[in-house]
Amino acid sequence: MADAKEKQKTIGDRRELVAHLESGCKPDQSSWRIGTEHEKFGFYRDGLRPVPYEGENGIGALLNALADKYGWERVKEGKNVIALKNAGASITLEPGGQFELSGAPLEHLHQTCREVGGHLSQLREVAGQMGIAFLGLGVSPIWSLDETPIMPKGRYKIMRAYMGKVGRLGREMMFRSCTVQTNLDFGSEADMVKKFRVGLALQPIATALFANSPFMENRTNGFLSYRAHIWTDTDPDRTGMLPWVFEDGMSFERYADYALDVPMYFVYRDGKYIDVSGRSFRAFMEGKLPELPGERPTKTDWEDHLTTIFPEVRLKTYLEMRGADSGPWSRLCALPAFWAGIYYCDAALEAAWSLVKGWTAEDREALRRSVSVLGLKAPIRGGTAQEIARAAVAIARQGLKSRAKLDAAGEDETHFLSDLEDIAESGVTPAERLLERYHTEWGRDLTNVFEACAY
Repeated sequence: MADAKEKQKTIGDRRELVAHLESGCKPDQSSWRIGTEHEKFGFYRDGLRPVPYEGENGIGALLNALADKYGWERVKEGKNVIALKNAGASITLEPGGQFELSGAPLEHLHQTCREVGGHLSQLREVAGQMGIAFLGLGVSPIWSLDETPIMPKGRYKIMRAYMGKVGRLGREMMFRSCTVQTNLDFGSEADMVKKFRVGLALQPIATALFANSPFMENRTNGFLSYRAHIWTDTDPDRTGMLPWVFEDGMSFERYADYALDVPMYFVYRDGKYIDVSGRSFRAFMEGKLPELPGERPTKTDWEDHLTTIFPEVRLKTYLEMRGADSGPWSRLCALPAFWAGIYYCDAALEAAWSLVKGWTAEDREALRRSVSVLGLKAPIRGGTAQEIARAAVAIARQGLKSRAKLDAAGEDETHFLSDLEDIAESGVTPAERLLERYHTEWGRDLTNVFEACAY
């Protein structure tokens, strides 16, 4: 209760914004945790249609059924259940009904594996009785934007309207994309900066390794990761590779200054979202929002605002790795394995930095844009993304081996990298494997993807 009251106090000055980010520092590495989030598309097995919120077999009913059967606590907006929470984890809804598990902060990947497996098992049990299944891809493969349902969440109505003003593909991001991401800790400001830089530089490599969105509106779309392409034309004010992170003076303060000037979407008051889209948090700090004259933000407002910024790596009180397409169960665990292996071993982090420290901002941006089309064949400084991927996955393996987190059978975490090792060694992305099946055994009939990529 005390923490809730603290979050509702008005922010006195900019130093409190910086202090919030800095509060994430965990000097003791034994307290570092791994959080894994993944999204998936719900569909009705009969007719392969997307699942709306409403109806006896809709998303709302599914949330209620999960709560009843497994003891999840309901979170409501107005009369609608829009999320569930339990023991540090939550189930939330993305704008088009994408179903997201935001996992609890866990000590090791064996726990992550059990958490993801348990969640998918619950879904199969409850959703299966409703004729609903879930699809692991980076973008929805056959439904148009008009066919995609809209979830009853106030913040999404504001975002949807604003997206059309700032980029061509923002609504595609909202309604037709799915990702898997991992949230990881840092020990100090210097550690945060180094991890932020390594994460940004290697994010396109993760995009290539996880590329899994080659279809859209019942045909091929010309990309291996259309989801990654979407982010290049969503909103330049809040996305991208943040080249200034690599400049001298990068700090919590520098990120706070960046966030202060990223246009806001909303302010939440008395159970309602107030549209302040396009306004700056800096103006809010000065009491100059026309929609809330004289009012200044609380810590909760700052935390909300930080969730509306979407660079390839995002800083909160931890770092979020945001570059990967969603995919099958094995790759949901492989994503945190890749990044934890690099981030949670000092030698691995240094080796990863050595891989990328000579790259320029132009190199990083060119790689980001090319991997969405070329995957691991994308060029980088006279070599290819595949060469970097092989080296990065090997570094992650050594990092996980050094962590020596064992399961009950005495096995360490390195086996969670198996899928990525195969992809990096072959140079063939998941998307290219799907395309091969599409052009051969599937006879260009995309209904097959709902069987091949269902959980």
